[in-house]
Formats: sequence, structure tokens, C-alpha cells
Amino acid sequence: MLVTSAIVHVEVAKCKSQQSSSITELAQFWDTHDLTDFTDQLEEVPEPVFARKPVTMLTIRLQPDEAEALERLATATGVEQATLIQEWVREKLRAS
Repeated sequence: MLVTSAIVHVEVAKCKSQQSSSITELAQFWDTHDLTDFTDQLEEVPEPVFARKPVTMLTIRLQPDEAEALERLATATGVEQATLIQEWVREKLRAS
């Protein structure tokens, strides 16, 4: 059984016996365990356990030919355009 992001966001129940700070660790645990083994230890959790870190949204203006080139590159590499831009920015920041 694999823990999906949808289950993590809902946060209906959490098993007390499996405290973890990593979604990967949780997935590995639930790959080898079954929730029915812990029904007596479940409790409702009103807030998310894995909250996303805050991000800043930016808008960039591109010429039509630049936007088309970006779309082609993103498609060729199999990622979203925003993901490609994020990778480029992070590369530049690491290099500076």
C-alpha cells in the first residue's frame, strides 16, 4: 500500500506508533504494513502533518518567440515550463 499525496493532504487519521518526518519513510512503512493493524491507535488530526513551505510567486514577461522556445524545451525535456524555469534559476543561484 503506497501513501499518496492525496491521503497526506486529507490528514483524517494518523497512527501514533509511526512518527516520521519524511513522506518517503512513511511510504516505506506503509508498503510493509496495513492500516487495519492499527485501528485502535488512530486519532483524527485536524491540521496537516506535511505542510508545504511558503513560496513566492513571480510573473515574468517573455516575447512570443521566447515563450514558444521555452515551451519547446520544456516539452522536449518532459517537464512543465515552470519547473524548467525553476531549475534554471536554482542553477544560476548556486553558481553565483
